[in-house]
Amino acid sequence: MTGVEDRVRCGWAVDTDGSRLYRDYHDDEWGRPVHGRNELYERLCLEAFQSGLSWITILRKRAAFRTAFDRFDPDAVARYTEADVERLLGDAAIVRNRAKIEAAVSNARAILDLSDTDLDTLLWSFAPPPRPTRLAAMSDVPAVTGESTAMAKELKRRGFKFVGPTTAYALMQATGMVDDHVADCWVPTTR
Repeated sequence: MTGVEDRVRCGWAVDTDGSRLYRDYHDDEWGRPVHGRNELYERLCLEAFQSGLSWITILRKRAAFRTAFDRFDPDAVARYTEADVERLLGDAAIVRNRAKIEAAVSNARAILDLSDTDLDTLLWSFAPPPRPTRLAAMSDVPAVTGESTAMAKELKRRGFKFVGPTTAYALMQATGMVDDHVADCWVPTTR
């Protein structure tokens, strides 16, 4: 019998700092279906904040992001003012990037403006059918797909910001819309 440490994982799920953040995120969250407005808004924000940075940076700051952004409640964040943006720009516990912070506020407002659907239904409408088999290696995993490009285009049309095709695909991976665990990874298929 092998322990948690001995399990075969996707190649990126290696903690070089002994923190177990990557391992735990990989084992417990990444690629598992996520539903719910606030939960998906959080993932949307975190993927946008990650753009240009390593994912470990976001994982290390995740608790601070939740505090700074009112637990990613779109109703609360949509009411943020310029003073709130300035407050967030001064918060060293999060990523202090004006464009990303303003996008998080704007995206909360875009969520509240959805009149013909809800965020969960909208995002999951772009999930492709499950692959018949997992990909052999991380090098086989795409950065962009037709579905992620279509999702990004529709989000942009609806007023969302900072969600291009690559960020949309990372969101799809993180929320289980696609299963990009490699073939020999121990994590069971969830879709």
